[in-house]
Amino acid sequence: MSAAAPLPPAILLLGPTASGKTAAALALADRFPVALISVDSALVYRDMDIGTAKPDRDTLARYPHALVDVISPEESYSAARFRSEALAAMDAARAAGKVPLLVGGTMLYYKALLSGLADLPQADPALRAELDAEAARRGWPALHAELARHDPETAARLAPNDSQRLQRALEILRLTGRPMSALLAEAAADGPPPWHFLSLGLLPSNRSVLHARIAERFDAMLAAGLEDELAWLRSKYRLTPELPSMRCVGYRQMWEAQDGLIPRGELRERGIYATRQLAKRQITWLSNSLDCERFDCLAGDLVGRLVDRVAGWLGARA
Repeated sequence: MSAAAPLPPAILLLGPTASGKTAAALALADRFPVALISVDSALVYRDMDIGTAKPDRDTLARYPHALVDVISPEESYSAARFRSEALAAMDAARAAGKVPLLVGGTMLYYKALLSGLADLPQADPALRAELDAEAARRGWPALHAELARHDPETAARLAPNDSQRLQRALEILRLTGRPMSALLAEAAADGPPPWHFLSLGLLPSNRSVLHARIAERFDAMLAAGLEDELAWLRSKYRLTPELPSMRCVGYRQMWEAQDGLIPRGELRERGIYATRQLAKRQITWLSNSLDCERFDCLAGDLVGRLVDRVAGWLGARA
């Protein structure tokens, strides 16, 4: 009996915000026959460029990324849709003789890709409005405590003020009567897709340095015109602060400042704090829920080490 054919190779490049994922991915694309696929829940939105740190047009022209600029900010993009479109992009890369290189920081998308998806219910606008009203009365930490009583596994990986994910977990719990963690575990039984993955995780050896990078990047977004970008988006599209696009870090805080919900003088501090909290959640998930080889994203020789690892891995498969 002949041996089974080897699985096709694919590379995952993961890390928190401001860890240098894009620069590393472009450096790898200069050296290897890879096809870049974005794993970022913010980069899917058209016209949201400054606040998402989207690569500029010249860069995207030279280094095309699948799953960038695929929907309007008025629309929603699910993990299920990501998995379907990412697998299609991977197949297209393979047909073109390239190795898929998936890069980004949306850890839920990686988990969906690698572990499959549960048959989760569609969003229920009425129930979401009810949960928002409860949160306004009791606060999201109180709803987090409620989730912890019924679904401790999900609650353990969510921050008490992570309103978007708490709302979704509670919505699933109330619609199905079952914890989201149990439904996801059932989906995981289907196993990963038929690819041989090399997972490279970029993690900071010193979080204070990462925090400084985050502050510098947020300042750069403000200087580049984040406020004008959001004002233009609000004039072009029918947007509300509840839309997933407007819940993205940076856009949410700018919206609140534009509407007078927070003092202008607090915008920078709140934006940087929210981005740091996002990075913290990404690092926690990357450290606890995804198996990967770890690289110090602050190391001066990061690109060289990644190139050596990819070269060795691809060479061993030749």
